[in-house]
Amino acid sequence: MLSGKVALVTGAGRGIGRAIALTLAGYGADVAVNYSGSKEAAEKTADEIRALGRRAIAVRADISKEEECAELFQRVQQELGVVDILVNNAGITRDGLAVRMTEQEFDAVIDTNLKGAFFCMKLAGKQMMKKRSGRIISISSISGVRGNAGQINYCAAKAGLIGMTKCLAKELAGRSITVNAVAPGYIDTDMTAVLPEKVKEAVLAQVPLGSMGRPEDIAEAVAFLASEHARYITGQVLSVDGGMGI
Repeated sequence: MLSGKVALVTGAGRGIGRAIALTLAGYGADVAVNYSGSKEAAEKTADEIRALGRRAIAVRADISKEEECAELFQRVQQELGVVDILVNNAGITRDGLAVRMTEQEFDAVIDTNLKGAFFCMKLAGKQMMKKRSGRIISISSISGVRGNAGQINYCAAKAGLIGMTKCLAKELAGRSITVNAVAPGYIDTDMTAVLPEKVKEAVLAQVPLGSMGRPEDIAEAVAFLASEHARYITGQVLSVDGGMGI
């Protein structure tokens, strides 16, 4: 389904990013595994991709810095080729009530989750416009759709991703490039594993399907949007949330 394609997945060392990288490779893509701090995890993901018979590299870059994003794309192009599929997955949290949140906590999340995605969209868009093809998929969140107390910075960033997705979809449609977003709900990852049991129970009570999602659920949605099966879909937000956003 994705044979011959080059994919770049940011924040792909673990969790949802890792699942996306492995799933894209399983469908035939060569994958650049971006990471910021988890080198060992990223290298392991790359090794698993190679075991599937695909090419893979692990590349460190802090995507909140434009110059590091430029170096990231340059490295991918040199070693794998021009990026056909960009998945903006990298993200951090600095949770807290709005009235107590510091400027540093707000900026850190916006810089990585939103501005970093913008830098990558800009660089990928330039490459894809020359080829007149490409897929840009950003991992938003149900928090960016319906809001979530204690996450004003995270919600702002994830909602911003949706706005950027719709804007870029209009800008690049004339070059046969699609731009979409996936909004995960309550997914079983390292980030959710540390939540207190009472919090987990309260969140699950809001999920009509009654269970947590898996990283693979998000990965399969991304793979679909990256494929030719989704050639006529752009500017959309696909919620993979067990009905949480209903």
